[in-house]
Amino acid sequence: MMTTEISRSALTLRPDFATIAAWIRPGSSVLDLGCGDGTLLHYLKDKLDTRGYGVEIDADNILACMKNGINVIQSDLEAGLSGFEDASFDYVILSQTLQAMKNTEYIIREILRVGKEGIVSFPNFGYWKNRMQVTRGHMPVSPSLPYQWYDTPNVHLCTLHDFEQLCQQHQINILERRVMNNDGKVTFLPNLFGILAFYRFSHAQRS
Repeated sequence: MMTTEISRSALTLRPDFATIAAWIRPGSSVLDLGCGDGTLLHYLKDKLDTRGYGVEIDADNILACMKNGINVIQSDLEAGLSGFEDASFDYVILSQTLQAMKNTEYIIREILRVGKEGIVSFPNFGYWKNRMQVTRGHMPVSPSLPYQWYDTPNVHLCTLHDFEQLCQQHQINILERRVMNNDGKVTFLPNLFGILAFYRFSHAQRS
């Protein structure tokens, strides 16, 4: 498959990639945490000529990264990013993985230690359909939260307000926020009508 075809396919499968790409400068360095098969890194390299690495723990995904020419390091994110020096990347990305981290505060601190800026995306637990399922006595199940309560990898689900409160408590400067649903960008009551949240952030003193 040609590079442009891979990128087009990636955007079809993961339309959130375009939102992330819009925040990244061409030619910059990127570290993708929990990179999966490397599709996001491949997309960014194709569209923006970025350079960088992925961090992944699953052996099959690592093999897929290697086949796709993606630089990847096998590591457990819960152990931190000790193999990377301070400010060694322009951007560190954690895409739809934040809610599965056991130590959320630690990984956010590591993102800002290693990267000049961080980008995270996560499903918004405050979305109105999630709230409705909870009021009916059930944990939410949806395309953005596809697991049952007993087999979910998600351990720290949060809302937009929760994440913003965490940033405020840790002197993290939110540079940009974008909230999406199936119809596109959400600007009206995003904590209620947004399915997926994106944040670009840095240390407050770097703003």
